[in-house]
Amino acid sequence: MKRVFLIVLDSFGIGEEPDADLFGDVGSNTIKSCASSEYFDLPNMAKLGLFNIDGVDVSFTTKNINTLESDKKALYCEISEDMKNGKHAALIARMREKSMGKDTTIGHWEIAGLVSPKPMPTYPNGFPKEVIEEFEKRTGRKVIVNATYSGTKVIADYGDEHVKTGALIVYTSADSVFQIAAHEEVVPLEELYRYCKIAREILQGEHGVGRVIARPFLGESGNYYRTPHRHDFSLFPPKDTMLNILKDAGKDVLSIGKIYDIFAGSGITDYVYTESNEDGINKTLTWMDRDFNGICFTNLVDFDMVYGHRRDIEGYAKALSYFDLRLPELLDKLGEDDCLMITADHGCDPGFTKTTDHTREYIPFICYGKNIKPVNYGTRETFADIGATVLDLLGVEGKLDGKSILK
Repeated sequence: MKRVFLIVLDSFGIGEEPDADLFGDVGSNTIKSCASSEYFDLPNMAKLGLFNIDGVDVSFTTKNINTLESDKKALYCEISEDMKNGKHAALIARMREKSMGKDTTIGHWEIAGLVSPKPMPTYPNGFPKEVIEEFEKRTGRKVIVNATYSGTKVIADYGDEHVKTGALIVYTSADSVFQIAAHEEVVPLEELYRYCKIAREILQGEHGVGRVIARPFLGESGNYYRTPHRHDFSLFPPKDTMLNILKDAGKDVLSIGKIYDIFAGSGITDYVYTESNEDGINKTLTWMDRDFNGICFTNLVDFDMVYGHRRDIEGYAKALSYFDLRLPELLDKLGEDDCLMITADHGCDPGFTKTTDHTREYIPFICYGKNIKPVNYGTRETFADIGATVLDLLGVEGKLDGKSILK
């Protein structure tokens, strides 16, 4: 295998894990909630095998097949029949998270072969006084809020005060995050990013949160909105991941979207940021034209950031259907020695109304290539098997916390 294209549909969970009760997520099922929408229509992922994965008990479309045009009806009926007979085009598996967490950093690290046995620190009552005071001292700006808050609601409630005083809006969530919201016309982006780097320096050791996140916004009173200039400043992975192993073996390690930030750049040889799912898909297609030897690792964040946390079932379903619509373009660009992997990093069920946080769910794993046998490997015990499988396919030796699915 020459090239692996690994795409993370951020937060696309496929049902609660056995320990969901420890996370308050019993009953969560991202794919099932999305399937309740009339906009849910995933025939291409169905052909690959998404709906043959263990535990996925929803239809690949909410449309009534009998109402479709004759050619589309025939195609959908064929897909349905193949699904019933257990036929699918890709290697598939259901992946269980072994790490003690359900956030972006931990999920991606585990995909890359690094299990986190201890949860990262969270701050449901806000950050300690000494942390905030040190941050204020080093930035020269006061802090307001310092509490658990919804990202859109916090700028609605405190945006005016921030604009008037210049104080930084600092807030957190159920995840291990220190988030800084600032109006781009009050705090220029580069200045906001500098403040995030200061916070990252402070938040180490005991208070080593998974991510410091820049949350810039624009607009006027009563109509503030977040911009696509978010930037994550993650902890440095505590040991090598598949990215480091591949880089050390002389392979190309390309990242698209927030992958570079999640791994603090560790093990990555080239990267580009994105502004939306569409942008991420387009940039992946562009990089598929590059002659490289290694991995291209893409994160499509809108599923989580725009729809999951906002509990927008219709929007999430539309976004999934849009990805499915673009999927044939990705498949058509695969060479003889390429494969496309599709997975997720955690759940964020838009129909789960107990919280607006991530949900502890299994994730799908789909691996398609002309030389990949379409086998259903059931349920795997860790996301880390994905990283081990990437190494196996690229012919690179290395020690990770998972095992190759192919062995």
